[in-house]
Order: sequence, then C-alpha cells, then structure tokens
Amino acid sequence: MPHSENPSFQTEKASERISRHANEIAARLTKRGAVPNFGEPDDRTLRSFSLGEVAEILGVSGSYLRQLSIDGLGPTPELGTAGRRSYTLRQINELRAYLASARQKEALKFCPRRREGEKLQIIPVAGSASTTTSLYLAQGLALQGYRVLAIDLDPNGSLSKMFGYYFPDIGFPDHYVSMYGALSYDDDRSSMSSVIRPTHFDGLDLVPGTCELEIFERESTKRFHSEDLRIADVSIKMVSALKEVEANYDVVVIRCGGGSFLTAGAYEAATGVLLTVRPEWPEITSMTMSLSVLSHFVSLIEEAGRSVNHDFTKFLVTRHSPRDVSQQEAVALLRDSLGHDLLTVTVWESDAIRDAGVKKRSLYELVAGAVGRSAYEQAMETLNSTNAEVMDIISEVWGRPPMYVMRASRTAGKASS
Repeated sequence: MPHSENPSFQTEKASERISRHANEIAARLTKRGAVPNFGEPDDRTLRSFSLGEVAEILGVSGSYLRQLSIDGLGPTPELGTAGRRSYTLRQINELRAYLASARQKEALKFCPRRREGEKLQIIPVAGSASTTTSLYLAQGLALQGYRVLAIDLDPNGSLSKMFGYYFPDIGFPDHYVSMYGALSYDDDRSSMSSVIRPTHFDGLDLVPGTCELEIFERESTKRFHSEDLRIADVSIKMVSALKEVEANYDVVVIRCGGGSFLTAGAYEAATGVLLTVRPEWPEITSMTMSLSVLSHFVSLIEEAGRSVNHDFTKFLVTRHSPRDVSQQEAVALLRDSLGHDLLTVTVWESDAIRDAGVKKRSLYELVAGAVGRSAYEQAMETLNSTNAEVMDIISEVWGRPPMYVMRASRTAGKASS
C-alpha cells in the first residue's frame, strides 16, 4: 500500500514525517558505509617527518640528531631509501623528553609544557578564516610539544571535519558528542572528558562541533526569556567544564561559532583572544562589529559581578595579498590603529593552504609535492611565523623568555629536506 493510502501516514504530523525521512536516509547511508560512525574519525594517520624537518621543529642540527640515532639514544627512527631517517610525531615528543633530560639547561626549549604555577591558556579564535587559523594554531602548538585541546563551537563542525570527524545533522547518537554534552541543562550532563576525542596528532585532542550546539543556543534563549537567565550566568558553565580537564592540557584553542551563549562562555573562560581579519574594507567593518559584540559580552559578565582579565587581545591579518595596493592601505590602517596588538606577521593568500583545505588536510599533514614546493614553503613560512608569535605571547604570559620568533626567523624560507 502506498504511504499516502496508509491511515498511519495520513495522521502523521509534518515534523514527524520529516524526521522519519531523515532517519531512514541516515540509516541507509550508514548501512552502505557512506557515513562514518558517530564519534569515530576517518582512518587517517599523520605522516612521518624527515630528519631535516625534525631538526627544524626541535631547533637542533640534523647532524646532531643523526648522531643520536647512530649512538642508539632516543627513539629509533624509521630508515627509508638511502638510509634516510624519519620520525613520527610521537617519536618527536619522545625525543623532546630525552633532550630535556639530557640537556636540562634547555629543558624549556625541548619540553615547553606548562610548569607548576603557569595557568592554562584558553584562546578563542573568531573572525574571518577562524577555522583555518584554529586548525593551524592547534596543530602548530602540538608539533612544538604542547598538550592542546581544540574545541569546535561551530554547529556545522567545520574544524571537526578537518580532523576527520563527521557528524551528520540527523540521527543523533545516544550520548552527546559536542560541548553541548558538557554544558547541558539536563541532570545527566556528560563529563567534559567524555566529549573529548583523540586526533591523529599526538598531544592534540578535539571536542567536535555538531548541530547539537544549536539546540543549546535555543534552550539557553528559552531560559533567558522565561527564567530571567542571563548570558553571563550561562557562561559559567563553560568555565566549569574546562576546569574539569585543566590539568591535562597547556593550551585550549576554541573555534568560535555564531552562537551568543557559547561565544560568551568562550570569552569568559578565555585567558587571551585572537581575532582574525582580512585586509579588505568590508571585512574590517565586520571586524569592528565583532569587537562591539565582544565588548557587549564582556560587559554582561562584568555586570554579573565577575571581572574579565584577558592576558592579551591580539589581531591577525589573514588571506593577505601583499602586492594588492588596497590591501596594503588596509593593513597600514590596522597597524596604525591597533599598534602592538596586531601581530607582526600576516598570513598570505595561498593556493597551497586552499588546496590543502580542499583535501581536508593541513599543510603540516602534507609534503611539499602535494601542493607545489614553492607555494608550500611560502605558506609554511607565514604560518610558522604566526604560530611563533602566538607561542612567544604565551611564553611571556608564563614569565618565560621569548624564543620562537627568533627561531622562525632563522629557518624562514628554507626547504625541509
């Protein structure tokens, strides 16, 4: 009997019919293997890094690493053709531990994890290209030996997809898989640790973003109007959730979404804020509006009797075409207006970054040949230099001497053999 002739379908509500179609399609896709399992990433792995790349990452010479390998000190690298050595990221971190122990005066250089008394750094990223910026910052920090937690507050899961996680907007699993689980108003709220997933980068974990986050925004809006619940009250939940896992990480990178309540929570939990902007006049206008929103959220928190003491608020120019005269003028205006709060480095417009994004990968995951060596090296120079500035800012907050910008300037533009 066709569905239209079935009495049960004639009494079916529109919402029930739509939900039925969604669940049926999701079930068929899952059966065909077209949709990854909930909470499980695709089967990607991170490539190994050449001896030259590892030397650059650690700030030592390639000959020194080669001699360590010959002497049987530290992890044993994989030997390729012509005896070329390569290391996994896990082995690089093992090298860090060995070098920090063997060369204790340089322990901070090799093992930059925060020490006792140094607070967890929580950095929301908002603005144009916030997904790309969050991705490269989180991965860059992990490559430098930091323990990193990336949080995706985008209901579309843009950052999560770059890590190989895909959560369809239909057919939710039995348990929450995003920050909604840790922030839920239900009595059976999930623990923060239960929504954290591993990534293929050693030392880098992820809280995925799903359309559950839109549910949290709707619930919060309803409570805001019916129970006199303030945005600032909701943001306490974000602070409390992050405190549950504070001991496990050095830096938290939050990819902000469009939700008001989640964004307020990110800004209250933050120790520093990174705002990105394209050097185009409409984009700069949009950024000023974002600043007004940030100011509004902070004022709501202050009105609730809590102070907001960010260690820094920095701005980053992204997708910059340095030969474009109009963009040169825009960058000059930003630098004149923001002073030292604008990062020195700008991230250049890059076909290599764009091509890597199409592959759902970062340049850190690819070799130069995958996107063109010249474009690869130029893009890596701006990305590494940007991350170096941010890491030096973190070092300053922790009371450490800066070292990353200096190291990046020595290796900028060099090919990784």
